[in-house]
Amino acid sequence: MTACATAAADSSTAGSSAVASAVISTAVASAAVASAGVAVLPAASAAASAAAAAPVTVAAPKIRIPDLVRATGGPRYALALAVDALGTGLLRPFLLLYGIKVLGLSSPATGVSMTAGIVVGLLAMPAVGRWLDRGARSTVVAASMLVRVVGTLLLLVVPAGSPVLFAVACLFLGIGNQAWPAAHAALVATVAHGRARDAALAAARSLRNGGMGLGALIALGALAGGPSALRGTAAVTGLSYLTAAALAWSVRIKAEPADAGSAPEPHSGPGSASRSGSRPGSRSDSHPGSQPEPAPRMAVLLAANVVYVFCLNVPEVALPLVLVTRLHAAPAWSAGIFVANTVLVVTLQVAVTVWMARFSRRTALAIAGVILTASYLGFLVATPLGHGWGAPAIAAVSVVCTLGEIVYAGAATALVTTIAPPRVLGRALTRFQVSTGFGLAVSPAVITGLAAAGPAALWGTLAAATLVSAAAVAR
Repeated sequence: MTACATAAADSSTAGSSAVASAVISTAVASAAVASAGVAVLPAASAAASAAAAAPVTVAAPKIRIPDLVRATGGPRYALALAVDALGTGLLRPFLLLYGIKVLGLSSPATGVSMTAGIVVGLLAMPAVGRWLDRGARSTVVAASMLVRVVGTLLLLVVPAGSPVLFAVACLFLGIGNQAWPAAHAALVATVAHGRARDAALAAARSLRNGGMGLGALIALGALAGGPSALRGTAAVTGLSYLTAAALAWSVRIKAEPADAGSAPEPHSGPGSASRSGSRPGSRSDSHPGSQPEPAPRMAVLLAANVVYVFCLNVPEVALPLVLVTRLHAAPAWSAGIFVANTVLVVTLQVAVTVWMARFSRRTALAIAGVILTASYLGFLVATPLGHGWGAPAIAAVSVVCTLGEIVYAGAATALVTTIAPPRVLGRALTRFQVSTGFGLAVSPAVITGLAAAGPAALWGTLAAATLVSAAAVAR
């Protein structure tokens, strides 16, 4: 596929360049150390030959912030990601409270409406995939943001006591939230190649987590203002989504439909990203000379991803549940673990992803499963320690769990972009998002159900399922 962009998208103002560099520099500062011995690998080289699954260590140049910004989509697109993340953090963690406190709905009605929004959002993914496979990129990203603008506007006009209209608002928010990850990954896969693409995806995740964390802190301070303050945060969220959509649309990145059959183009150098470069013809998931990986293994990857994604709800659901109901620890422990998780993701996502480039993406994903399995077993050992030592031990093990999450997030989406045939990249990414969304949707119910049966049932089941998934991915 050949990326096309307007001349305006190729050049940015000095102001937006400064902003984009500022929001990404925190995430990539630690990557300089990690990248000292790890390459930002170029596309497949005919001269090299290596086993597709074998770990490889190679020398590498330092990762440069300007290159990373370009690989992420450019300064304006990076700014769009930051604004979108800030707005998401203002509203999404408090959407349940909005339904209860502002609209006067019952907790069950609010929860059902939010769940319905997630489910309908997943049902819309096939259409998003087909749109991406017709060459759309920044337009789809902007559309996912505009859909959420509609959702926030509906929240502002929903009368009190109306669960139906609240459900419709959640539906639009759900569609946008589910469509954005696949659209963003497709855009990055169009402008960046090789390991530069992995670093760009990691930087975007780091930036998004930082923006959402900042938005949540601002909204937390606004909660003291009651229902009117919640309405105000919803309005600001809508404005941020609208601003982000305009910025994303303005970069004008698209790709030729895959069935146009463009020939592979040479890679332009380590860490480079260009709107005029196609995805390389080779879809190797590891290093130069490896053979393209067959798409049928997507079935195994999608099944394993449903299990892997449970780790994203461990800090938000599993650990607070264990700390409060089993150990009777203060709520500050749960809050501290969540904050530490966010800080670690923001500061280490790029560095760890670059360091893991010495392994193939499939091997890195398997390693993530082993790390997560070890953390689940650590939680199992820490829980019986009781109130005095249990909470600090769980907090310590949560750092290992976060490391597994970081390795998983850095490898999974990047692996999909490399093993999927170019003609079905959009559909492959949306299938992957469906598996992610499904795992996120069912994990709270599964976690709470297993926790009711005891720590052994919870952590033992998660450990066993994750280890089996890691073994399946590694095969």
